[in-house]
Amino acid sequence: MNQPAIRIAFVASDRPEAQVARDRLAARYPSAHSGESDVIVALGGDGFMLETLHTNLERRTPVFGLNRGSIGFLMNDYDEDGLLERLSSAVRAVIHPLQMDAWTESGQVHSGLAINEVSLLRQTRQSAKLRISIDDKVRLEELACDGCMIATAAGSTAYNLSAHGPIIPLDAPVLALTPISAFRPRRWRGALLPHTARICFDVLEPDKRPVSATADNFEVRRVARVQVIERRDIALTMLFDAGRSFEERVLAEQFMA
Repeated sequence: MNQPAIRIAFVASDRPEAQVARDRLAARYPSAHSGESDVIVALGGDGFMLETLHTNLERRTPVFGLNRGSIGFLMNDYDEDGLLERLSSAVRAVIHPLQMDAWTESGQVHSGLAINEVSLLRQTRQSAKLRISIDDKVRLEELACDGCMIATAAGSTAYNLSAHGPIIPLDAPVLALTPISAFRPRRWRGALLPHTARICFDVLEPDKRPVSATADNFEVRRVARVQVIERRDIALTMLFDAGRSFEERVLAEQFMA
């Protein structure tokens, strides 16, 4: 008995090469609306992969990325041939987003989800001053810096890596707490935290040193306090070609010159 065909939803970024690739693939393979598909094929770069995962938070359909962007660490190599076979043998990578709750100076609270990282950044020429608490215990009384972030394993190779944070294997139950241009204490390089940790940032001198908080692409300005937790109840699935799993990419990244 023949198995039913995989129902594929093709989505693309606004880059012309991604749009052309989507139209070519949709004409060649069985396609469906994203709400009725078994898998989403996302054509673009890493930013579009994050956008697709965010759009898919409710239904949580597996996403197979094809690189039609610039970096493509979260994407597979683009090839129009053999797509059904690649999807059938693809390796799954399950990720859990972070939830950011940010209180502004006026007392309003804004919440957002981050697949890569939650970052706090200074808004003016003045350095930010942050107090960092883990599970209600103050661990760093004052950090003077350009900013600080909490990164997931999936996000550890993105902004976190550029800020000299650690690369985390996807199955490691930890989060990366990474400072951005720390000034005091100058030699502090961050910490690895258990994924169950509740991280709180209190902004010191918020009037003089305003700070913004961002969960991926959702930004809140002039925050006074930010809390971050991992949402283990939300599981998002990315698909990678066999032999090019996310774990293999993370390992290879650590041995690049």
